[in-house]
Amino acid sequence: MPANSPPPADSPSPTPEAHDPTKPLRFDSLTQEAYLQMWRTYDRMKALEEEMFSRFELSAQQYNTLRLLRSVHPAGMATLQIADRLISRAPDITRLIDRLEERGLVLRTRRPENRRVVEVALTDAGRQLLDELDEPVRNCHELQLGHLPPEELHELIRLMKHARLPHETSDSRWVADRSRP
Repeated sequence: MPANSPPPADSPSPTPEAHDPTKPLRFDSLTQEAYLQMWRTYDRMKALEEEMFSRFELSAQQYNTLRLLRSVHPAGMATLQIADRLISRAPDITRLIDRLEERGLVLRTRRPENRRVVEVALTDAGRQLLDELDEPVRNCHELQLGHLPPEELHELIRLMKHARLPHETSDSRWVADRSRP
């Protein structure tokens, strides 16, 4: 179809305001605007992260699981403890760990004192992959937020913690986090 020809008769005609980037976005409330701004920011940042992790055939949650296991290596961590400590909820932690185990990145064992508890540990291959990921992850975070000066990053962290606090459970590690003033 030539560039100047009209759209086919059966396609919806765009409203002028739908494609006018100079028109301000409209929101029902200030809280809706704040929420949608956070959501849009998350979406843009997640796209960068997904692109980076896809080169290693990992999801962000799989990476986070490996990172948690590295923090206790050479010991392991119970499956439910991993699920509790993930940054975002993993409704199917078993399948997530299955995929990591299939790739030889983790090893699953049952505790002899309680066979119902499944312990997951990082393998040498998992540790090597994490070592390989260290620089790309740092570069991704720089790409995501490196344009902000440190004082704005501190303020952003403070505001996100403040917005999230009423929605965290009292036993959340994120509530007790005192990594920054």
